[in-house]
Amino acid sequence: MVIAISNMQFTHQTRATNTGLLAYTQHSQRGDCSCTSQAIRFYSHSQSNQLRCLNTARMGGVGMIEILVTLFILSVGLLGVAYLQFVGSFTNAESLNRTQSVMVAQQFSERLRANATFSIQGEGLVVDNDYFDPDLYNFENLTCPSGGLPYDCYCLTRPATIPNCHANTCSTSQLAAFDAYEMSCAAVQSNPQIKVALRCEDNNLADGQACSVGSKHIVTLSWPVENWQNIDRTLNAKCNVDETSPHDCVAVDITL
Repeated sequence: MVIAISNMQFTHQTRATNTGLLAYTQHSQRGDCSCTSQAIRFYSHSQSNQLRCLNTARMGGVGMIEILVTLFILSVGLLGVAYLQFVGSFTNAESLNRTQSVMVAQQFSERLRANATFSIQGEGLVVDNDYFDPDLYNFENLTCPSGGLPYDCYCLTRPATIPNCHANTCSTSQLAAFDAYEMSCAAVQSNPQIKVALRCEDNNLADGQACSVGSKHIVTLSWPVENWQNIDRTLNAKCNVDETSPHDCVAVDITL
């Protein structure tokens, strides 16, 4: 009887062991990384199987590392986008200044041609000498008690000292003051630092005219600029006449 009982117990153990082995083998063939409790119970004495289960459990930390790497790459990309936006803001401001200045210079050129008169000193057209008075431009002869931006201060309401040549007939001298005022307002509408200037390369200094027949009229709209990232700009000499700081500009040459 004792031997029979022992044989029965041994047979029962063998069947349970085979069952655990079959369960573990089926999980391994399916690529299932989770070890069943039955497999672990019957094969806990096997060192190789224990290491395999532990290594499988440790693989759960890989997902966190991948997330951190992805966040790092995403952060670098966002910094690049922010840098491009920062650079683009400077480029857009520069483009706006140049576009506005080109439009004002062209409009001023058309006004000079429209208001030119025949010269009594020679055959050709000239404009009134007052057009070359620097005090007429950039509101130099005006005051603004309230302060603020030039456009808000001088241009929203026409000052009493500026003739209204839209509604009234003006002399050539009044046209010069009126055109200088309106061109100054057009220039500072987008950038309060833009300055308007009109000068002449006179070919006859003895005739008494500020800009003689056939002389070159130069309309210039300039604004201050700054070096960015320690990169020196190549400055245009026409933009920096009598300037103490770097300026960029738009210059249009006209011969009447």
